[in-house]
Amino acid sequence: MIWLMLTTLVVVFIIGFRLLTAASRHSAQALSKRLNVPPVHVESLLSLMGKNAAQEFTDYIARDDEDTMRNAAVVLLIWQVFIVDSSEENQLRWRYILRKAGIPADISRQQMLLALGFLRQLEPDSREMNAFREAYNAHFKPDPIDSMPAEQNLISLDEHRDGRS
Repeated sequence: MIWLMLTTLVVVFIIGFRLLTAASRHSAQALSKRLNVPPVHVESLLSLMGKNAAQEFTDYIARDDEDTMRNAAVVLLIWQVFIVDSSEENQLRWRYILRKAGIPADISRQQMLLALGFLRQLEPDSREMNAFREAYNAHFKPDPIDSMPAEQNLISLDEHRDGRS
């Protein structure tokens, strides 16, 4: 009889825990799936954000539109390269992850402010983060060839043969 009560208590606890953490797990899975990274990266971000900020972040991701997902990915980028590990190797790795997912890896001022809001419990210095953003964006300036409009990059085969480039 005691085993039955203990088993029931464990089952109720597990189900309750899964129901209470369903939103954050879903958000972590959605973002990690979009970026093709293990969910542990997003879950560690959520756990260190604090309860209120993590709830706001999961609610933000739950909007489930492309702009929201881009901004959430950049918040994760800022977390990984500004707070966790600012080495150039880590910056290159996370920049590659975002670009591979089709997300622009440059950090805008609005995205930085969004990250400051979500990471408020960690109390990052806004001046340091802004200096980091400027240095990061300057370090990864787009290649002049990549920034040319597509129609200027392409020369038709006929134009090439006729020498009209």
